[in-house]
Amino acid sequence: MILKGLEIGSVGVNCYVIGCEETRDAAVIDPGGNARAIINMLNKEELNAKMIINTHGHIDHIGANRGVKDQTGADILIHKDDAKMLTSSVANFSFIMGTKVTSPPADRLLEHGDTIQIGATVQLEVIHTPGHSPGGICLKCSDENIIFVGDTLFQSSIGRTDFPGGSHTQLIEMIKKRLMCFDDETICYPGHGPATTIGFERKYNPFL
Repeated sequence: MILKGLEIGSVGVNCYVIGCEETRDAAVIDPGGNARAIINMLNKEELNAKMIINTHGHIDHIGANRGVKDQTGADILIHKDDAKMLTSSVANFSFIMGTKVTSPPADRLLEHGDTIQIGATVQLEVIHTPGHSPGGICLKCSDENIIFVGDTLFQSSIGRTDFPGGSHTQLIEMIKKRLMCFDDETICYPGHGPATTIGFERKYNPFL
């Protein structure tokens, strides 16, 4: 599996590009801004973006959906409970920043337990982890000890839950039930900040 990351946007969102080494097909996870930088990375790695996957619908994670889709034709995937955020600047909170950014609508609506195939060799499992947002998801690489955790879990922290649709109780429950079941060695790639592991968070995260 090819894995590349870049920090983009005014609040430092981690955008990840994952690709199949055989076919060079790729997915862009959380293109929160700077579509040009994302396209440059795809071109540099000779990857063809077939899909854009949003771990949730907040503006800092969907801000470059339109730019990347316009350049690549990639399908947009998001959990069904956050789909309305794509096309509403009120729902995705961009109106608060005075930008009123929207994304094209979803091409595929995701649910817990769905699988996403990227090329011939990369498969992701959708793990629904609401709490930061109603449709927040994590993405587990089936053949790798890797999870893209969005804003569900951070190094020594968790996603904020004071936005409309958030729930602290629900988020903690989902993390314990659907993430802490994985091996300690499982690497977590969050939407902000450095990577961590399930084992580190199990032992040191003060919220858990």
